[in-house]
Amino acid sequence: MIAYVRGVLTMIAEESIVVETGGVGYDILCADPYMFQDQLNNEIRVFTYHYIREDAQTLFGFKKKEDKQLFAQLLNVSGIGPKGALAILGSVTVREFVTGIEQEDEAYLTKFPGVGKKTARQMILDLKGKLVVWLPDQEHDTPSVYTQGAPSGEQREAVDEALEALKALGYTDKELKRIRPELVKATHANSDDFIRQGLQLLMKN
Repeated sequence: MIAYVRGVLTMIAEESIVVETGGVGYDILCADPYMFQDQLNNEIRVFTYHYIREDAQTLFGFKKKEDKQLFAQLLNVSGIGPKGALAILGSVTVREFVTGIEQEDEAYLTKFPGVGKKTARQMILDLKGKLVVWLPDQEHDTPSVYTQGAPSGEQREAVDEALEALKALGYTDKELKRIRPELVKATHANSDDFIRQGLQLLMKN
């Protein structure tokens, strides 16, 4: 599985982008390729889902990790294929979609391309309760464990980047899971600061 691709964004097309790394250009399908417009000819990192079939291999790309995670969840729903999942992500935020699922709002869900009443009901049955990590804690009106202490999307992304960098250094998922609650409580400005704090926490344990 290719978790992400880091390289120079060399081309933006109607349905995909090309990221060159190590002399190889990766064609990556995106819900909205032009969201990367301001990074053309610069180095970027794209979260990717490696979709494999007998007759093809396709990379789907996302700017945010939570978009990739929702895409993966949608593929588990009967009646939703990769193009349908990508179309949904191209027209809504993760939080808006999850709210629709949790409220069982079939009328809202059927507004997405290719989603009828049967598919909307199937999405609710398959996904309700599994995606609440992206919603605020309604009882206390505060972020959930996933976002606690890191109220902005940029900070959550910085935490994720830091954890992936630490994983690349050889730390295990178990070790990183243990320090994550501490990291999300912090309010650092960028991923480098989260990495430094993460290293300090790991060395203490």
